[in-house]
Amino acid sequence: MRIALAQLNPTVGDLAGNRAALAEAYGRAVEAGADLVLSGELALTGYPPEDLVLKPAFVAATAAELGRLAEVVGPVPFVVGVVEDLDGGADLAVAHDTVMSEDETARTLANSAAVLRDGAVEAHYRKQRIPNYGVFDEARYFQSGTSPLLVDAGGLRVGVTVCEDLWGEGGALADSTEAGAQVLLSLNASPYERDKRAQRERWARHHARAGRAWLAYCNLVGGQDEVVFDGDSFLMAPDGTVVARGAHFAEDLVVTDLDVDAGPAEEAPLGAVGEAYEALVLGVRDYLGKNGFGGALLGVSGGIDSALTAAVAVDALGPEAVTCVALPSPWSSQGSLTDAEALASALGARYEVVAISPIMEAFDAALAPLLAGAEPDVTEENLQSRIRGAIVMALSNKWGDLVLATGNKSEYAVGYATLYGDMAGGLAVLKDVDKTLVYKLSRYRNTTHRAHWRGPAGAVIPEATITKPPSAELRPDQRDTDSLPPYDVLDPILSGYIERRQSVEDLVAEGFDADLVAQVARLVDRAEYKRRQAAPGIKVTHRAFGRDRRLPMTQRWWG
Repeated sequence: MRIALAQLNPTVGDLAGNRAALAEAYGRAVEAGADLVLSGELALTGYPPEDLVLKPAFVAATAAELGRLAEVVGPVPFVVGVVEDLDGGADLAVAHDTVMSEDETARTLANSAAVLRDGAVEAHYRKQRIPNYGVFDEARYFQSGTSPLLVDAGGLRVGVTVCEDLWGEGGALADSTEAGAQVLLSLNASPYERDKRAQRERWARHHARAGRAWLAYCNLVGGQDEVVFDGDSFLMAPDGTVVARGAHFAEDLVVTDLDVDAGPAEEAPLGAVGEAYEALVLGVRDYLGKNGFGGALLGVSGGIDSALTAAVAVDALGPEAVTCVALPSPWSSQGSLTDAEALASALGARYEVVAISPIMEAFDAALAPLLAGAEPDVTEENLQSRIRGAIVMALSNKWGDLVLATGNKSEYAVGYATLYGDMAGGLAVLKDVDKTLVYKLSRYRNTTHRAHWRGPAGAVIPEATITKPPSAELRPDQRDTDSLPPYDVLDPILSGYIERRQSVEDLVAEGFDADLVAQVARLVDRAEYKRRQAAPGIKVTHRAFGRDRRLPMTQRWWG
């Protein structure tokens, strides 16, 4: 049997556009001789559609577009991820003054795989394991399916499953092979995070070997708000060998034969750092593109965070679409200004300078009667940051470009970021990238270039930016280590406390200083109110700030 995996980049809510992309991919697959074609999870609606599925008109429009898609499908079956209304709209057609409960919705909708053949919807498979953790809220919307679905294609029996069904023992995949499936389909919307490939393939290998079946894993690709789907679809033989693989972080149509003599597929050349960089580039490109922004602008300080953010933006959008704005104060070093200009020049991006000293003086004069007698402190430092935030937002309003916030995960974790200042922006590119990884990504970008990046090859981040001690430069001779532990100490504590949910006691048992761990934990918890007001950021770790991690702002549990 020849199978085709349509690894596509849908836009949530663009039902007609997604349907057209699915139809085009199906046509190409059939021309290539495919006996069966499958898409990713909810490829028709985009994933996650969130509360759009609570709108009766959206669900009805989804059904209508599925019907239009079925009309172009011939005898070669096409398995497509859709939202299915189990009651045909009866319970969704509520009066305009009636509030629909989540329980009512859960009884009427399913996360399904529709089998299209000969101009019609032949059958639906309903996802059985409904995830409700991390970035997933499916229990809010979907009813769990209870039965396997087998269809005939290319002379073989094919079992259909959806995403979470793969992640665990037994379940729909085991039921399908027990019922005679020789091929298992897994339609996925699996977000990228570090080490995700190994996790996916471990479960796929388990099910392929246990059921002695081929397994076709088709994932979505593209950025959707804070998450990035990385594609990386594959076909796995019954012995657990990956014999075909889709592109990583790009759309692809994988057409391949179930051939017992096929050798293993070549591994993509990306390592952990390369994968993270690709996720950031794709996340920026799709966030701006899908939301209609033609360009991006950001403040560049000569520091490593703004430099890496600018490099990612240029690789995602092209140098002509990125503006770097230097905003020097009296405390900005000449070296930092030189580095900022060198960065923009190396990237080929537009470079502008707006000195903020006169504005600082105006603020000082206006506040002098109220602050008389008070010693300068963080108040004046934060004013500088907020002046810069106001300027870049003004340019955004005038030019229509999206402001990229440049803070990293380490800073967001401990509150070392200024509300309405350096946190101002529409997308926080490095929000899930700790400072240690910022350095690794910067080195990676300076020594690597890939054909699909839109920025220039070569070392674009000045070496001085990478090697100088990190500083906010908000007062004379300031260093990050004046307020924080060194990042090679801080970041492992943050990783344990945030991503692995370790307690203070757990981290102390690993050898970290007890007072330091307690201090860091308190900083993380106290900064929750700031993160609630932060721009969305691109997820690259197992637990990012935002949808992954939802803690109360008002609480008294410390550590």
